Amino acid sequence: MTIAKVISSPKTTNSTPEKPWHHYLTIDLFLTVLNRTFLHPFIAWMLPLSLRAQATPYTHTAMKVTIAWASLLTLLYFLGLINDRIAYGMAREVDPSEEVIVVTGGASGLGALIAEVYGMRGANIAVMDARKVEEDEAEEKGIIYYECDVGDRKQVEEVGKRIEEDLGIPTILINNAGIVHGKALLDLSPEEIERTFRVNTLSHFHTLQTFLPGMLSSNRGTIVTVSSVLAHLGAANLSDYTASKAALLALHASLRAELARSSQGRNIRTLLCTPGQLSTPMFAGVKTPSSFFAPVVAPVDVAKEIIKMVDRGESGEIAIPLYTRWIEWLGVLPVGVQTILRAWSGIDVAMADGVMGNILATEGDEKRRW
Repeated sequence: MTIAKVISSPKTTNSTPEKPWHHYLTIDLFLTVLNRTFLHPFIAWMLPLSLRAQATPYTHTAMKVTIAWASLLTLLYFLGLINDRIAYGMAREVDPSEEVIVVTGGASGLGALIAEVYGMRGANIAVMDARKVEEDEAEEKGIIYYECDVGDRKQVEEVGKRIEEDLGIPTILINNAGIVHGKALLDLSPEEIERTFRVNTLSHFHTLQTFLPGMLSSNRGTIVTVSSVLAHLGAANLSDYTASKAALLALHASLRAELARSSQGRNIRTLLCTPGQLSTPMFAGVKTPSSFFAPVVAPVDVAKEIIKMVDRGESGEIAIPLYTRWIEWLGVLPVGVQTILRAWSGIDVAMADGVMGNILATEGDEKRRW
């Protein structure tokens, strides 16, 4: 069956920044600059080479220091490569034109960005979302949308069969669908709790059990699990959401372990994404305690990282901004220090005020999907 795709050029709009210039100065920006200059092995070796070009003797202190610094960075670089190779194995070859990509929750937010990029590139892209997308919009974006409640096992299996018939066996699965209610624990109804876990957690089991067998038989695949930094922290008024996202951390670890023990699963790559606060409409009212240390992340930045690693055929973890990479170390600190840091971050107050304000202004559960 041949499915034609009409791909339109992205529209450009002129917009001016609404925030002061210093708002965009973050620790992540400074680290990026350092990694590409002072902390880069290649740049570091330019220093002793420049000194040597000036006939500086090897016994000179400046020469010794620069050689030692460049050698240290080079050693750390190769140790990092070895660590990644041991942890994640070799990258697999990925040709987007030969892959079938499935994105859950891809009708809006982060999932929509990922789907639209692959759609513009002419890839075989299928989106599973409870929101119905008009046929004209789907053709314009080069995406095939399937209306599906990913929390419903039967619907996932039925749509999975349709995707295989229309596009072929899926080889890239991006589990992105999620919902949030933003209520205190005692205010949550049993139906809301169950709904959160069905969409945020059980949907991953449904899609994995539906599409993983095809990947194993094809001996190739990539699975992306989108969780959240809140899975490590918990937060007031987000008990169901954070618990459902924390479950994904364990699921991802178990999936990696099972694939490593399977001869067919060794060419299947896995990615775990635990981003910080995203600048989505849902969290527009939530203020970060420090735009320097904990900047709000644009969904497009997360999408770029996911697409980059998927295209490279790599396994790994995506954690941005910088603080999300070290958040697990919070648990080794004294409980008193943890309490102080939570109070300073304002995480519990921010979620109570910001998220609740946004949700009260939103009508319908499906509009809370992100």
